[in-house]
Amino acid sequence: MAIAEQQPQGSSDGSWHGIVLQTLKRNEINLIPYVPDRVLTPLIKNLHADPFFTTFATAREEEAVGIVAGAWMGGRRGAVLMQTSGFATLANVLASLAVPYQIPLIMLVSERGTLGEFNYGQSLVCRTMRPVLDSLALEHHTITRLDELEFIADRSIKQAVTTQAPVALILSPLLTGGKVFDK
Repeated sequence: MAIAEQQPQGSSDGSWHGIVLQTLKRNEINLIPYVPDRVLTPLIKNLHADPFFTTFATAREEEAVGIVAGAWMGGRRGAVLMQTSGFATLANVLASLAVPYQIPLIMLVSERGTLGEFNYGQSLVCRTMRPVLDSLALEHHTITRLDELEFIADRSIKQAVTTQAPVALILSPLLTGGKVFDK
């Protein structure tokens, strides 16, 4: 592979959150509702700082999904940011809105519940997330490596828009560094 092909296209700093921001921008994903999350904070701050994006916090993940679904119906593309535990609340809205109405919902999920997790509840939710995605026949990818992030995110977004189907991009602690657990 040539060196130019190894470099993330359009990322300003080569960080995971810089690559995600540039990939969203390149795919015209400009509406970003989210539920605050410590792991996603660098991405959220950079999205707020970029005038291309309309970025705001919501009270619940279902609310963010509804906003993105309505925006799609109005001709605008969006993505929802959440952590694993927030995903646990989405089975109904995915099965009753996003899937049957063919909404290309882009979900960026910071993964908790693994690799040293202290919260048993997070661990339980983490173990159920992929089976729920599979039972709804939703495309999902767990991204663990920076060198694969742009390719997986870009192609997943393009596939979601083309096939009008949701996709979950699960951001592993191996990629993001995860949540730091203070003593």
